[in-house]
Amino acid sequence: MKHKHTHYICASVAFLLFVALGYMVKFYPEALTEFDSSIQTRVRGDLPGGLTHFFKTITILGNTSVQAIIAIVAVIWLYLRQYKSEAIFVGTSGVLASIMIVSLKYIYQRPRPLITHLVHASGYSFPSGHSLGTFMILGAIAIVLIQRLEKKESQVAVFAISGLLIALVGLSRIYVGVHFPTDVLAGFTLAFGLLNVIYPTYDRIRFEWRFQSKQK
Repeated sequence: MKHKHTHYICASVAFLLFVALGYMVKFYPEALTEFDSSIQTRVRGDLPGGLTHFFKTITILGNTSVQAIIAIVAVIWLYLRQYKSEAIFVGTSGVLASIMIVSLKYIYQRPRPLITHLVHASGYSFPSGHSLGTFMILGAIAIVLIQRLEKKESQVAVFAISGLLIALVGLSRIYVGVHFPTDVLAGFTLAFGLLNVIYPTYDRIRFEWRFQSKQK
């Protein structure tokens, strides 16, 4: 019970932060200008060629089509391996991310930054769909892998690699000029909250199904 409550507390804090950011974006966007601009300037710098190519490549990881492929492959692999609750968890994370991205962008309708875009991006800016989707899908996959791996070193490696990829995708969206830093922060914050909401239910079902021999 305490374990469950901890996740819900984390989710509540994350949601409060997201709501606060959303409120500012919707009603007082000028209050975020200095914060966003200062970070954009630091991240983009003089746009060195090698770094530009790197971030234009890494940002592809957050594309909707790529996220969908990663999620579908993970779900199929987990299901075929008889990890049914894990497959549902990853699939739910991907679907929930898609619903949130479409709905919230329509609600907030924040225009994208006016600086030069290094990649094509259509639609609204808040929250960052790449950041939200990558955090949800890679985060869910990382949770599943960490639960299944026995060695501490392997668990740490999965956590570090997934965390690095998520952070790089978020950073890339700022670097290529298609998102404000607060868009990325909002995407990460909401994803963290959503994962904490659905995790306790997944963990309970996983325990029950393993106890009932319905899955590995």
